[in-house]
Amino acid sequence: MDKLYFVVGSQDLYGDECLSQVAKDAADMTAFFNSKLGSKVRVELLPTVVNSETCIADLRRVSCDDECIGVMTWMHTFSPAKMWIKGLQELRKPLLHLHTQANEKLPYDTIDMDFMNLNQAAHGDREYGFILARMRIPHQVVAGFYQHDNVIAQISQFVDVARAINFSKHLKVASFGNNMREVAVTDGDRVESQIRYGWECNYFAIGDLVKIMNTVTEAEIDAKMDEYTSKYTMKTTNVAAVREQAKYEVALDKFLAENGIGAFADTFQDLYGLKQLPGLACQNLMGKGIGFGPEGDYKTSALSAVLMKMAEGREGATGFIEDYTYDLTAGQELELASHMLEVPVTFAATKPEIDVLPLGIGGKEDPARLIFDGVEGDGIQVTMVDMGDHFRIICADIELVKQPKPMPKLPVARIMYRHKPNFAVGTAAWCYAGGAHHSVVSTALTRKDIAMFAKLTGTELIVIGDDTTEADLEKLAVPCCR
Repeated sequence: MDKLYFVVGSQDLYGDECLSQVAKDAADMTAFFNSKLGSKVRVELLPTVVNSETCIADLRRVSCDDECIGVMTWMHTFSPAKMWIKGLQELRKPLLHLHTQANEKLPYDTIDMDFMNLNQAAHGDREYGFILARMRIPHQVVAGFYQHDNVIAQISQFVDVARAINFSKHLKVASFGNNMREVAVTDGDRVESQIRYGWECNYFAIGDLVKIMNTVTEAEIDAKMDEYTSKYTMKTTNVAAVREQAKYEVALDKFLAENGIGAFADTFQDLYGLKQLPGLACQNLMGKGIGFGPEGDYKTSALSAVLMKMAEGREGATGFIEDYTYDLTAGQELELASHMLEVPVTFAATKPEIDVLPLGIGGKEDPARLIFDGVEGDGIQVTMVDMGDHFRIICADIELVKQPKPMPKLPVARIMYRHKPNFAVGTAAWCYAGGAHHSVVSTALTRKDIAMFAKLTGTELIVIGDDTTEADLEKLAVPCCR
């Protein structure tokens, strides 16, 4: 299980009795955290920081423990912040600063200086907050009594984001082929992606996959077909085309496992050795948490895998989507988001149907795909773009809605949503910010999750929602000098 270390700060000025109480309170708090968060993370207490040496030892342990996804710190007493500098310089994991107390209420009738010296987080946490700001260390602050539900909820949210960052740091991404020719927004600096987010994105020829595909047995295809028919409705009579997709998925399963890969991108411009563009195979894999990006879009591939990891254990759908076309009825504007084939099955509001129909791109045989209508509810749309000298995340609040009318002739999965605060402001803000046509949509995550991820990874963030105004558009419309 993932581990979250808890590090409490104090000093030796107040004597052993005070430090003993600090250690006891910290242990009691640790037990409480485990009672509330134990289903998703194990909280482990480290020795109280009383000097620079203790801090270095604690934070080195945090940084070097592969099971650790982050650290939660709190100053029980006043803890002079210079003793934290060297340890913080060693830190390589996400940091939560818990601004709390061991006691909820003041003992008005009995409070004395001993109590004041022991319980002075209002003093110590401000000193600690200064050094985090001075050292420009990305961190999340949670303030309030540690037993309150809202505080536990915020710590739990940090755990989800820290788990996703830890996953990101170990993520390997395969690019079958390169970026779609002449397309700008899906391209990016893969070296900088690895430096900042940990994504090891490497090129593989589609022939590497075809080589494995050619070894797939009929028995393996039969097993995959059994999986398909147990989960989906077989609408087509062209079983051979569905078996072709099953072969692709079996080969992808093997390739991803053999190479430790958690996300991949392909492109319809490089299908040498394939009879179809992978559709059903990709949709089914995304339903299992594998990141995907079409047209060589490695950033969306990786981001979708990371955000699916962040959303684990929450209700709702998360996955890749593409902006496609609009219904511009005045005052009722909607977007139809979809893709040629590869819409994640997690967005299905009804049992998906497998069908085989023509595809006007790629120049291959008619591919099998899953067709369904999308889920409803509040959500977010997230994209990442490379601005040349930095990455930018754009996060927009949206409302996923039921399609107003049937679309019997549209042979793809269909997701529809309404932009916030309205169509004109929401889509203009997205365009001004340089938002891509590929993104990750989620009804499980919120803007706060993405804001925390951006903060902890040092990524520029632009948000769009009900609080976005036309005045905000003017700020976005002013370009930086090149």
